[in-house]
Amino acid sequence: MIVAGFGFRQGATLQSIEDALALAQQFSPRVTLLATAADKAVSPEMARLAAVLGLPLTGVSGQVLARIATPTRSEASLASHGTGSVAEASALAAAEPGAQLIAMRQISPDRMATCAIAQGLTP
Repeated sequence: MIVAGFGFRQGATLQSIEDALALAQQFSPRVTLLATAADKAVSPEMARLAAVLGLPLTGVSGQVLARIATPTRSEASLASHGTGSVAEASALAAAEPGAQLIAMRQISPDRMATCAIAQGLTP
């Protein structure tokens, strides 16, 4: 399983999120699942991205995100979700135990969205 995890600011556009994904996908094989914080999973932009890509979208609870150590650190992510990177933590959590990042957090050019990609142990 290859999971693209996302973090984004309020007001991020679909283009911002797509740009972050494109940057992260330079380092990884084909994504099979999208993930983000549960409160962000209900955003229209994430729903549109999932529809455009034809991929499932999962929301990760704040409690789970806060338990995951991430290699990068954003003060905004720490303040809002208790983790250094919502994108990295979402990708790792959704890719199941033992997952590893294959693309660390990439930031969209407008700095409104981030994406990281994790690979789980199961295909």
